[in-house]
Amino acid sequence: MRHHERGVTFLGWMVILIPVGMVLYAGLRLTPIYLEYMKIARTLEQVRDEYSGEAVEGRALRSAIERRFDIEDVRIIKRDDLKITKQGTGYTVEATYYDTVPFIANVSLLVDFSKVVTIE
Repeated sequence: MRHHERGVTFLGWMVILIPVGMVLYAGLRLTPIYLEYMKIARTLEQVRDEYSGEAVEGRALRSAIERRFDIEDVRIIKRDDLKITKQGTGYTVEATYYDTVPFIANVSLLVDFSKVVTIE
């Protein structure tokens, strides 16, 4: 009776591990920029919660956001990159930006971010 070997060959392991490794590496490269986005989103939500129900001016919003960006150490977006528009009795604050992260050799990952909050 002939005995057949079972299992995955070296080539089989490479076919499985290379794509999994690339996805894990991409996740490691993208984690810092997503953490930065979470800081920005949290800042805008905190400013919304702080000023909701109050009469506020656009300058006060910009100043509050800038202070919180300094505290949170946000570097990718500046207060002038924010779009603050008057909407009826309140304001809409929009932070839209993109970030590029080098991946492998001359390949980079480009991620678009957008966060909008309404302060009424």
